[in-house]
Amino acid sequence: IDEAGQVSLADAVACAQAARNVVLIGDPLQLAQVSQGFHPVGTDLSVLQHVLGDDQTVRPERGIFLDESYRMHPEICTFVSRSVYEGRLRAGEAAFSNAVESNGKIHHGLRYLPVTHRNNSRESAEEAAGIVHEIGLLLQGRVRSYGRPWRTFTPGDFMVVTPYNAQRRRIEGALAAAGLTGVRVGTVDKFQGQEAPVVFYSMATSSGASLPRDVGFLFERNRLNVAVSRAQCMTVLVCSPQLLDVLCVSPEAMALVNLLCAFVEIATPLKPGSDEV
Repeated sequence: IDEAGQVSLADAVACAQAARNVVLIGDPLQLAQVSQGFHPVGTDLSVLQHVLGDDQTVRPERGIFLDESYRMHPEICTFVSRSVYEGRLRAGEAAFSNAVESNGKIHHGLRYLPVTHRNNSRESAEEAAGIVHEIGLLLQGRVRSYGRPWRTFTPGDFMVVTPYNAQRRRIEGALAAAGLTGVRVGTVDKFQGQEAPVVFYSMATSSGASLPRDVGFLFERNRLNVAVSRAQCMTVLVCSPQLLDVLCVSPEAMALVNLLCAFVEIATPLKPGSDEV
């Protein structure tokens, strides 16, 4: 069963009737199965989550954990590993050379682009403009990944991820107005399993007071994990600084917001509107 982190227990049991052995392949720490309505406790979990129980990663006696990432630069991989995979994930040797060159300087790893805005719920023109500006700068540079030689950037080397379809449409419009075609833009759900040299993650919401849904959606750990881990060379978080001060009313909410704060703490900050990446 592939993508077993998105397959319900009931579906897996039904499939299992056709075989003597069942092998579950997947990652329960990425986006979970899509469900609608309310279900009894436990039935909303995937078959892989039932197998793992309270463990975040599979124990050696229960299965095999693929501990090497061939995609992410070590700086990105280290954040993802420590934040989500119990420190068990490491970058492959070829990923160490993943980098971008802009304005004569070499860049890789985590970046934070703070964009100030107010009263935005599901879309932010300010963040869209900031992303278009940064992509325009990077297109003048070069990129390398998977141990290959340096090459000129193309629009297809960028992926812009956002939790909301409204922000997706806003970013697509801003890119089209700037004459930038070929840049992939979509929600986290669409891009699971894909990759790009540079990934922008636009959160769009201005502050805790502007959240269209509860903290658990925008700050979901698995959602941030998928967005950040799409990148080969560099992940750029684009969000309002006020999101780091969201009021939390439970330990679970504190843990979610803390993950975003941890990203910002170790990321290299970018100055909005500057000519430096």
